[in-house]
Amino acid sequence: MDPRVGRVFTDREGGASAPPFAAFNLGTHVGDDPAAVAANRAALASAHGLDRIVWMDQVHSATVAVVDATAASGPVPATDGLVTTAVGLGLAVLVADCVPVVAADPVAGVVGVAHAGRNGAAAGIAVRLVETMASVGASAADLEVLIGPSVCGRCYEVPPDMQAAVADLLPGSACDTRWGTTGLDLAAGLHRQLAGLGATVAVDGRCTVETPTLFSHRRGAPTGRQAGLVWLRS
Repeated sequence: MDPRVGRVFTDREGGASAPPFAAFNLGTHVGDDPAAVAANRAALASAHGLDRIVWMDQVHSATVAVVDATAASGPVPATDGLVTTAVGLGLAVLVADCVPVVAADPVAGVVGVAHAGRNGAAAGIAVRLVETMASVGASAADLEVLIGPSVCGRCYEVPPDMQAAVADLLPGSACDTRWGTTGLDLAAGLHRQLAGLGATVAVDGRCTVETPTLFSHRRGAPTGRQAGLVWLRS
């Protein structure tokens, strides 16, 4: 990955939140103490030398917004993707089983993030992210995409009709669970989709359900949220 771009996937270690959100919860919508979440978010920005991180009000859509340093404070409403060309502006996506996607064209100086849950992935949030990045100068040939930790197909059981509906829109996502039932591997489907667009794609293979140092809504709710974070370095 190009050093002109910063990329981080957080975990649950080292923060200020108390159980069941212990300890580095970054989600404001899960019932955690707002002061603890604010402290965790401030620590994340400080650790990476960022004056500001832009967050989203995620709604499982295929909506992507372009932002810059003049964006209003608070989360960008009703969106599941962010794109910027602003140096030093962090873009964050919150997850606790859904797929976090961070993308960058270091040549053009464009970065983006996407929240790809089942509905958003099927609706084309990853394609829309690439299209929006291209609209501000990015090239698929120079695009580096990192797919972060999420629930793996072995742990993500869905009914057969749901599997078929999603796989029709996101080929490569149908799979079997570890106990032999129908499942979804969204990361695999997204990898196939993004690589098909010409991007270079890497996958962090950790499963949120199977990894105790990561938050997982499926493993135990209520719980916190980790983040995927990307920014352009000066």
